[in-house]
Amino acid sequence: MGSIPMQRETEARAGAEDPGRPGPPAVVRTSLPGNPLAPAAARRFVRAALADWTELGVPAAAGVTDRLAEDAVLLVSELVTNAVVHAGTAVELLCRLDEAGPGEDTDALVIEVSDHHPSRAVRGEQGGPALPGTPEYGRGLQLVASLSESWGITYRTGTKTVWGRLPVEGVPADQEIEAYDGDQALKRGLRAAEILAPLPKRVTQETDWVNRGALSFLAEASDLLAGQFDEDLVAALAGQLLVPRLADWCAVWLDEASEGPARATAGGPGARLARVWHTSEQRVEELRRVLEKDPPQLPHAAGTGALPVRWPGEALADETSGTALAYRLIAGGRTLGTLVIGRAGLMRFPDEVTGLIEDFSRRVALAVSTARRYQRQANISRVLQRGLLPSKVAQIPGVQSGLVYEPRDKGGPGGDFYDVFQAGDGRWCFALGDVQGKGPEAAVVIGLARPWLRLLAREGYQVAEVLDRLNQLLLDDATEAADAAAAVVAVAGGQGVPADGPTSRFLSLLYGELIPHEGGVRCTIACAGHPLPLLLSPDGQVRSAASPQMLLGVIDDEAYTSESFDLLTGDTLLCVTDGVTERRSGRLQFDDGDGLAQALAGCAGLDAALVAERIRRLVHEFSEGPPDDDLALLVLQAR
Repeated sequence: MGSIPMQRETEARAGAEDPGRPGPPAVVRTSLPGNPLAPAAARRFVRAALADWTELGVPAAAGVTDRLAEDAVLLVSELVTNAVVHAGTAVELLCRLDEAGPGEDTDALVIEVSDHHPSRAVRGEQGGPALPGTPEYGRGLQLVASLSESWGITYRTGTKTVWGRLPVEGVPADQEIEAYDGDQALKRGLRAAEILAPLPKRVTQETDWVNRGALSFLAEASDLLAGQFDEDLVAALAGQLLVPRLADWCAVWLDEASEGPARATAGGPGARLARVWHTSEQRVEELRRVLEKDPPQLPHAAGTGALPVRWPGEALADETSGTALAYRLIAGGRTLGTLVIGRAGLMRFPDEVTGLIEDFSRRVALAVSTARRYQRQANISRVLQRGLLPSKVAQIPGVQSGLVYEPRDKGGPGGDFYDVFQAGDGRWCFALGDVQGKGPEAAVVIGLARPWLRLLAREGYQVAEVLDRLNQLLLDDATEAADAAAAVVAVAGGQGVPADGPTSRFLSLLYGELIPHEGGVRCTIACAGHPLPLLLSPDGQVRSAASPQMLLGVIDDEAYTSESFDLLTGDTLLCVTDGVTERRSGRLQFDDGDGLAQALAGCAGLDAALVAERIRRLVHEFSEGPPDDDLALLVLQAR
């Protein structure tokens, strides 16, 4: 929930919860889905609520410390996880700041999670009536009890609410938790574990923490890993998540060829040591050297479970001998790499910890697999993009050109395209087009249109004739695609009909021909369903340079026409796609009130490249948000 809606609800509900108690200074609610994404949404909601209350100057919010905020996020994560896992339905989350009442020492932050369709009781509740159904253990409630000043379960008709109350009180500056250098989300998910306790206490505390906070750790880790599309960054995050919390050191190998069977060693042909991490940075390089020289030998075993491996004593000779475990990173039946962890001073890792890291390794493997698929698709898109656009723009005698091309999806082909090419002796042609749709479907149309434009132009067809034939080509291709789809449906007995039917091959196109001559350039141009080109004279006057006509690929036997004029010295022709004219700022568009013409008039005296750059900058500055469409513009200026 964003900050503005939250503030509005806060103001509306102030003092409206319980007439028998002092009015709460702030209350916010939200509804959450009954799926695994709910805990992450709940954490974001609580963080935003605390930030908004602080910004609004709510009195009780002054006592909300970093430690309390971490406890609140951890508590809500466990409450919502418990509700979603054991109830399986949508839940409602309420976050409330209560001022201290009679007989109370401090203000309190109260978090309530309500299930409006309760079918199961949570096992382990203290007091309160039990509803019919099979009791379930909610291990997160143990953590709720340890963090909260008080907690409980309240039953109402058709509703079960689990709540926790955290005392709000300032912490002296010298007792504040020292800020952690890494991501604050990691700190929140792991604070209750006290992983950095002295070694004699560590095993006991880890076992206790795994029983209380493992779900939060895995949820926070999933949040971090899921948003990464670089496999090396995934490996780096894996090391930082595990060290020093669950291990003293960590190494991640990634297999370049993931099609084969699991390897007998962590490293080997096609595998690379992507990340090494140690609690002491001074040991990282030496540990890396030893692991690259002699990678751990893995037992021949399938699955993602813990595999004991040899302790790298050569790199850690001055440390007490310890225990090292390897986990194969497997996703989709493919071995993607190996995760190896180690800790000094232990004969063996606790079973609870090995199980937790096994769950974690599955998330790492899934993140690596996702990053590889994304990178593979991005590489395909880049290759495709290079094939759809000209490798260079032709130089036209007596004409300067300026070009801007910015696809909305930086990693994939856009729906806009351009071309400037020589069509024969003394003739040059230019095109600026916009295909309906994006991605592969747009690429298909561009792959048809641009080569045909060049072929028709070089065969000597005039501008209007080129559009006539390209229009017919698109219609014929769409008909063939529809017939093929109908044949497939007929063979399948009417099954598998696409939701939107056959894809239409619509194309807006601005196409022209330039013939340089003494004193200027003869320009012949036609505009089919495209933003009209604008002509700027040296004195700052702007006018349209073509008339609007029907989009290509819509109507059979459409007769297109062209217009001719002379580009005199200093004249500038601006051609754009609708990513320029329809750039939005609220309800306004860039070209409202002839905005594009006014912007072009201010470019008098600039050369072609500067005109293109200035229009691009004005389009981006028109709105604070990112562009929601591809952007392309071509400037041709007679010199």
